[in-house]
Amino acid sequence: MLGVAPALTMGYLHYAMETTQPYDLLVVGGGINGTGIASHASQAGLKVLLLEQGDLAGATSSASSKLIHGGLRYLEQREFRLVRESLSEREVLLSMAPHLVWPLAFVLPHHDGLRPAWLIRLGLFLYDHLGGRERLPASYGINLRRHPWGGPIKPGFKRGFVYADCWADDARLVVANAMQCRELGGTVRTRTRMLEAHREGRQWRVSVQTPDGGTTTVYARALVNAAGPWVEKVLKGGLRLGARDSVKLVKGSHIVVPALHDGPQAFILQHRDGRIAFVLPYEQGYSLIGTTDVVHHGEPGEVACSDEEVSYLCQLVGEYFERPPQPVEVLWRYAGVRPLYDDQSDNPSAITRDYTLRLDQGGAPVLSVFGGKLTTYRQLARHALQHLKPYFERMQLPAQSAVLPGGVMHGADFEAFYQEACVRYGGLPASLVYRLARQFGDRLMLVLGTANSVAELGRHFGAELYECEVRYLMREEWAQTADDILWRRTKRGLHMTASERQGLADWLLAQAG
Repeated sequence: MLGVAPALTMGYLHYAMETTQPYDLLVVGGGINGTGIASHASQAGLKVLLLEQGDLAGATSSASSKLIHGGLRYLEQREFRLVRESLSEREVLLSMAPHLVWPLAFVLPHHDGLRPAWLIRLGLFLYDHLGGRERLPASYGINLRRHPWGGPIKPGFKRGFVYADCWADDARLVVANAMQCRELGGTVRTRTRMLEAHREGRQWRVSVQTPDGGTTTVYARALVNAAGPWVEKVLKGGLRLGARDSVKLVKGSHIVVPALHDGPQAFILQHRDGRIAFVLPYEQGYSLIGTTDVVHHGEPGEVACSDEEVSYLCQLVGEYFERPPQPVEVLWRYAGVRPLYDDQSDNPSAITRDYTLRLDQGGAPVLSVFGGKLTTYRQLARHALQHLKPYFERMQLPAQSAVLPGGVMHGADFEAFYQEACVRYGGLPASLVYRLARQFGDRLMLVLGTANSVAELGRHFGAELYECEVRYLMREEWAQTADDILWRRTKRGLHMTASERQGLADWLLAQAG
């Protein structure tokens, strides 16, 4: 039986065997930036080790608004390079991961008391033309009283604008990059923490805490500090280096409620305080609402969506929607800490979402990542490796990033792939095939094998989560706990009862025993 304990035991043996040979690159942090850099470094031919102290995407990278977007409001802050780079990345990621990234139409109701219509039209014109748009449609105006997408909006709002961005499964995008790193020869270790690192000539000697609480030593020619909210702690603690740059921790909270509207469209809503919020169709039957911007002064791992933030989001939506959400309707709330580059702005919403890379050379280099966002992780990774290229003469970064695991589909056409999967697995519920196709893409066959009835899928934990999927997640995607599976690898926890969720946790515990 393939349980958690044997998998971890093999991990310890693997560590012991590898400590004598140095890695080219050790990456600290298993969020989107860390896994992106590790994946690109592996593509460039480097021997890579990625360390994550918890689970992949266990913090900020699974607590986002789950959008691949240009950042319409960043135009007001004159972040034109960031917007251009973000807009172009939408098209790239649609091709690299068509199962995890897909287009989404956004409706922007015009509020007479806020930004004037001409300014919005100008912003959308720039949005349409800055990034080289190919697959996504251009923006256009609508009459909210006549167009069906205006149905949930209050009658007082008559004019609206529609533009396109993309939705992404953030946590699965992280996992896909980690899988790509591994499949290209890299090593990925979760529940594994870097304790400290010291320069020894032109390499780093790194003390590592393994999942069983023991320690081991590894060597690397270069380090990347992509620890996100912990980036300064790693610099000043584990590496004992100074830092001329810093991050400002800004909490962003989201809530999930029963669906506020029918249809595939999302809404972007302006607030009188200058912020915007999204109402996104989520998980077939729900709406995801977010986000807030609150400076966070505590530990990065100790963060939660407050009642005040819930009220704020409900009230904001209530200004526009005829049937606003109520705090008692909130089914799930989550919060993440954005490690934004500290540009000394007093307004959390105005702090740049761009990234800064700092290289400390000193014989053996360490590159630290400040800031960044889900959309631009690929460009951040490429820029990071360009900084490190002088230290690796044989590094050859490909002109184009490889398609992510699961993304091999003719013409990057997910719908055609899904129809083929429905034929192949005609004995299974279409809803199950669709969800698994979205999650795993062309790896679907590795999850289902030759099964063509639910009886062949193993134990049913609830909400169409079956044993074969859970075992695949444990075997191939570093999943160990119920939270890993229910809230990051899948979102089945939202659809399951408390007893069903506990049933999975008990089953996992039994496997480990």
